[in-house]
Amino acid sequence: MGQEASTLIDEHTPTKTLKDRSVESVARLIKDGRARKIVVMTGAGISTSAGIPDFRSPNTGLYANLARLNLPYAEAVFDISYFRNNPLPFYTLAHELYPGKYRPTISHCFIRLLSEKRLLLKLFTQNIDCLEREAGVPDHKIIEAHGSFARQRCIECKTPYPDDLMKKAINERDVPHCITPQCNGLVKPDIVFFGEALPEEFTQSRALPAVADLCIIMGTSLTVHPFASLPGFCLGGVPRVLINLERVGDLGSRPDDVLLLGDCDTGVRKLAAALGWLEELEALWKEINPDAALEREKTSQTKTKDEEWEDKIDNLTQEVDQSLKISNDHTAWLRDHLTKKHGGNTATDVASGSEHLNADPPTKSGSDYLETSNVSGPTSTDLGGSGLNHVFPHIEKKPSL
Repeated sequence: MGQEASTLIDEHTPTKTLKDRSVESVARLIKDGRARKIVVMTGAGISTSAGIPDFRSPNTGLYANLARLNLPYAEAVFDISYFRNNPLPFYTLAHELYPGKYRPTISHCFIRLLSEKRLLLKLFTQNIDCLEREAGVPDHKIIEAHGSFARQRCIECKTPYPDDLMKKAINERDVPHCITPQCNGLVKPDIVFFGEALPEEFTQSRALPAVADLCIIMGTSLTVHPFASLPGFCLGGVPRVLINLERVGDLGSRPDDVLLLGDCDTGVRKLAAALGWLEELEALWKEINPDAALEREKTSQTKTKDEEWEDKIDNLTQEVDQSLKISNDHTAWLRDHLTKKHGGNTATDVASGSEHLNADPPTKSGSDYLETSNVSGPTSTDLGGSGLNHVFPHIEKKPSL
């Protein structure tokens, strides 16, 4: 059950803490030293650019792609009762999600940067992918509300299971069992399944946002409680920044709520740029995830070249349009001249046309012009803003080279 929808605050409502509801004001709050206990809350949205699908997106989410496992219902893969009877579907999924297959995004690196600058009070995450850890966020700063692959144990006697054996079992799509001979129970990562209690650490820390002086929420739908209730623990007057594809929960209903709607990495870069940290952040991401950083650099360079080509095409289009365009005055004169020549006009019409033109007609007559060109050239209304469509009619829009 998710949070109730709330009314977006009126844009004329004054802020209490921030100068205005902008990313620049949030950056100023941090740079001025007025935000030194930042709580971050994250969901699957910060990991999608790493290649990990979220859970609930139609057609592309993990649940939507579990049909091949022949589950009675998609969520059964995380149901403890189903796991006890048939653990294989979970370990098939675990083989795809296990840490090491994916690398942290720049959003994960931003959280590490907050920690390195001693600004991170706590990270609450719904994610089980451990990408925060791989980005270098310290273990004691992370509260994994739904557990993670970081640790594993027997579901019967609770004996911890070695990391190397767990990795071997998952790579081989095998089902590990307890290392205690007399137990031999099933082993499961410390991921919270349906039917299990949330980690005690999360329960004990739920009220922690109440002492924060800034809250950043990223990549979550806030549809699952009790995690969805966390932003509500922030005190009134404490700015809450949502970096997300869409508005969720009651975010945007308080005077100091700031909404950065869009993908997480873009929003994070905007905030980092406003803080003056963007270069540092990009360097950190390049260190942690060099392949992705290099690919982004190549893409950026390609886009820059594309933009250069588009500018050249725009200039060429304007030149072609200008050379083919018949001026309004010329068109008016031509129509008047032809009407007069074919006897459809009076002397009054001719005089009227002359006054309207207020310019000498071209040397070549209208009929001679048409006979020479033998085409009906486009006028400004023919173009319709379509650039070179009149030259290359099969092109519907400018290509991205």
